[in-house]
Amino acid sequence: MPRARRLASLLVIALLLAGATSCSIRKMAVNSVANSLTSGPDVFGTDDDPELVRDALPFGLKTMESLLEVVPRHRGLLLTLCKGFAEYGYAFVEAEAPAIEATDYARATALRERALKLYLRATGYGLRGLELDHRGISKRLKIMPDSAAREIRKSELPMLYWTAAAWGSAINAGKDRASLLADLGAVRALMQRGLALDETYENGAFHEAMILLESLPEAMGGSPKRARAHFERAVQLSKGVKASPYVTLASSVSVMTQNRAEFRELLEKALAIDPDKDPAHRLETIILQRQARSLIQREDDLFIDSAKP
Repeated sequence: MPRARRLASLLVIALLLAGATSCSIRKMAVNSVANSLTSGPDVFGTDDDPELVRDALPFGLKTMESLLEVVPRHRGLLLTLCKGFAEYGYAFVEAEAPAIEATDYARATALRERALKLYLRATGYGLRGLELDHRGISKRLKIMPDSAAREIRKSELPMLYWTAAAWGSAINAGKDRASLLADLGAVRALMQRGLALDETYENGAFHEAMILLESLPEAMGGSPKRARAHFERAVQLSKGVKASPYVTLASSVSVMTQNRAEFRELLEKALAIDPDKDPAHRLETIILQRQARSLIQREDDLFIDSAKP
């Protein structure tokens, strides 16, 4: 976002904090700030400093939550909050847990619990966004997931994707909670609807998500064969410049099937990607490459056969 727009936003926020005499004027001002904050280029995604982004995100998210209290039906805020809390939970909270689990189990458990709460928070904002055009869809997705998902249009793909991604992350983080597992059908229906509407969305993001869903046990509808098919398509659509398909398949299917050679090959490919080749996903690539290195360090703990390939 250009500096002038950011300064204007901060000035408006200052006026709001000072109080406004008219409710309608206050809402207009908040809408202006919200529109400014949720439009324009993604300055976080292109950054190369994960620590800087980690420290900056909470303030931004809380600011947007404050604005949403005034304009609760603002689509941009709902989408940005859904995406922001989901990404923050994954990249800066849950991702830290595996690396410290062996030395600080209590801390790792606390991080996973916090990540779960962030994912649920994100899911709530996403469902509120879908409710704007489909009143009652949150309940219908739990009762009749396939028919409810078919209500969503192509123009709603960002809200659909981030709602499903946040919801799926919550289920993955709370595998031992039956109430969350019961929502698996809703997440699958949303992802399949996304694939039907546009499988090329965000260079194969829905195919990447399906890798995780298909890595579930067969009793829960998973299939390693289908997971690998989604992986191949995701790599094809992203032209091989995204690390996420490689890390996702390695950390899920490769570990589940105890395919150590595949695990190492996938992670080495992820580490070979130049983050600057896809500037829009530079931060994501850097974070995923950190995760890839962490997985390699814990390789002996993830595979029963300690013999390296």
